Amino acid sequence: MTLQERIHQQFASSLQTSQEAQANLSELIEIAATKMAQCLIGDGKILVCGNGGSAAQAQHFSSEMLNRYERERPGLPAITLTCDASTLTSIANDYRYDEVFAKQIRALGHDNDILLVYTTSGNSANILSAVTAAHDRDMTVIALSGRDGGTLAPLLSFTDVEIRVPSQSTARVQETHLIVTHCLCDLIDHQLFGD
Repeated sequence: MTLQERIHQQFASSLQTSQEAQANLSELIEIAATKMAQCLIGDGKILVCGNGGSAAQAQHFSSEMLNRYERERPGLPAITLTCDASTLTSIANDYRYDEVFAKQIRALGHDNDILLVYTTSGNSANILSAVTAAHDRDMTVIALSGRDGGTLAPLLSFTDVEIRVPSQSTARVQETHLIVTHCLCDLIDHQLFGD
């Protein structure tokens, strides 16, 4: 296979995953965005976390909320739990890495807040601990996942929303998570600020 053929294969695979996600996940994306808008209208905030590439996705979401997505509007309260190196390393050092997000959620989370997690596998121990901590604080969880949902899927309650990308490929899952993130941002803005 030539390099050009490999490029075309990557684009084709990405497009196929996006089309499958659009067909299967649109309703869940709408439900998640509605829950997020209601949270923000009710003076709640969105706490966001993930690992590696998913941490970058979490930061991307919160930057779109705090600054702006595609329109001029007031900033919206979102906190990425992956960005404070001193907090992350102190929790990991004094307790264990599994607690780096959960401990922050216990300190910052309230019952009107939402936890948004990004995970391709659904098996990261610190994400699972974060979800448990969010439930302990009576928070709703929105999970952007992939593959088979992993250990995360059975942890979610009936009030939570899982947006599971139909792919086994980490790259395809993360690419689709970006489109879903932009959909969420657009729908939140539309619900809060109209056209």
